[in-house]
Amino acid sequence: MARSRGRHSIYNRLFLLFLSCMTILIVVVSFLYYKKTTDIIHTKISDMAEKNISQTVGLFDLLLEGYDSVTKSLNSNYELLRLIEAREKVQDPAVSVIDERSITNILGAVYYSRDDIIGIHVITNSGKMYNYEKRYVGVIDMNYTNADWYNKLRSSTGEMVWLGLFNNSVMNTVQDGPVFVFGRQLYDLTTYKKVGIVFIETNPKPILSALSNVTISPNSQVYIVDEQDRVVASTGNQEASAMPSFNGLPRPKNNKIVVDNRTDQLIVSAKAAMAGWTVFGLTPKKDINAELEGTRQYLLIVIGALILLSIAIASLVSRTIASPLKLLIREMKQVEMGNFKGAVNVKSFDEINSLVASFNRMVHRMDELIEGITLASISEKNAELQALQSQVNPHFLYNTLDMIYWMLDERENDRLGRVILALSHMFRYSSDWQEASRTTLRQELDQMRHYMTIIESRLEGRVSTAIQVDDQWLDAVMPKMTIQPIIENAVKSGLEPLGRPGKLRVYTEADETELRIVIADDGIGMDEEKLAYLRSCLLEGKQESQRTELQTAGHQGRKGIGLPNVHRRIALMYGERYGLRIDSKQGEGTTVIIVMPLP
Repeated sequence: MARSRGRHSIYNRLFLLFLSCMTILIVVVSFLYYKKTTDIIHTKISDMAEKNISQTVGLFDLLLEGYDSVTKSLNSNYELLRLIEAREKVQDPAVSVIDERSITNILGAVYYSRDDIIGIHVITNSGKMYNYEKRYVGVIDMNYTNADWYNKLRSSTGEMVWLGLFNNSVMNTVQDGPVFVFGRQLYDLTTYKKVGIVFIETNPKPILSALSNVTISPNSQVYIVDEQDRVVASTGNQEASAMPSFNGLPRPKNNKIVVDNRTDQLIVSAKAAMAGWTVFGLTPKKDINAELEGTRQYLLIVIGALILLSIAIASLVSRTIASPLKLLIREMKQVEMGNFKGAVNVKSFDEINSLVASFNRMVHRMDELIEGITLASISEKNAELQALQSQVNPHFLYNTLDMIYWMLDERENDRLGRVILALSHMFRYSSDWQEASRTTLRQELDQMRHYMTIIESRLEGRVSTAIQVDDQWLDAVMPKMTIQPIIENAVKSGLEPLGRPGKLRVYTEADETELRIVIADDGIGMDEEKLAYLRSCLLEGKQESQRTELQTAGHQGRKGIGLPNVHRRIALMYGERYGLRIDSKQGEGTTVIIVMPLP
């Protein structure tokens, strides 16, 4: 019990209340701050990725436009095309050697026009080959006619063919290192006949460095993918098995940039219009979230510090409020044991100081009243003796009330007269037990009407009564003072506390075996706990000493004829299956049903 009281003490409850409120506030604010910070960081990273890929695609387009210009310059070089066609015909060997050298010189001029060109290759329709590259001593792969890149160039119709990134030169079997290859068909611009093909191998560093600009974290991967989902180039050395599937990834349309963060990766994609390629940047979200780890740790430290501070504040505030109240409770226990001489002296909040001052005044006043009661005790005993000696007959009270009624009637004070007359009838009925405890429903309703006359006059229109009882049941026998206690409880506990006019209904119902007298009000009703307690009182047959009348809902202490008493008397008269049945809903009203056998 001591532990239970400790857990439910005002100090512990205030401490838990303050600590819970402050902790919830700290956690909610911290969560909102962290979420907002996370959203800002993700937004900035998405914007940065979008900006980077936009710049990368722009660099690709500029780079590819330059490569396109190089191949166009070769295709539009009239002298080159003339020399190639001349060598296709049978001619003097010396002239052929001079023409071949002239062709090589033209290719060399183009070769030295750019720093990133590794090799330029021209293959005529008859199979003659002209090359200009750094390592001219390389060995030509004579199986090139079966290569996929060669067939793509041969089947093209003059447009630029971007062959992509290769690990080694497609023609020079000696030259190692990655190359970027592109080319097109050569046409005689006069006759528009195919002359051969030209393809150029360049250093892939400009493309790879542009791809690295898209990476956000060390684990980011960037891919250039053509329209058939083939990887043209990518960052790092990746096996084919490690390549992701690009079939389901979002593809941008026109010049738009797509940012997709719905999966476990941040995906950005843009289209290089010059080549029809799509650039994909894939960054694991765990790398992005790793940047938030520092913010998360710092926030956890701040939350821990604030919670410790909240504990200290909650303890201080709870002790400030609880200590004066503990002193007050200690002094109240002294008063409970009969010591009225003590006083509480505290300095706390104004409300607590006011409460303590009121308690001190109350104890002092009680001490004075006890002394006064002691002095007046002898006079009261003498008055009681004189009253007992007079043996006033109750009929003297009835006659006096009747006399007051006739005096009021002569002065035409009808309202007060009706109240006095109703009071007289009530006293006469309630004190006349010559016919034991039996009466009829008719007499009970008359008693109820007298009571409601007084109540309606006192409450001035706040209570109205509707009685709908079938005449065939008016002579039904029932215990005396059955309806009036129920009506009184309904008025006091249900209708008087209302802030609006209330209504009381009395009507009868009957079936083959039972007569039910229903008393229903639309008052404040009872909650489930109080209703359950009242029903248990009826079932257990608790008597008046336990104060279980309907005032259990809020008017304890009045000792009248309570509902358990009424229920018990009906059960004694007719059997245990009869008595009172109660139903109530808080805010809607209470219904009490008197159940009796049919007359």
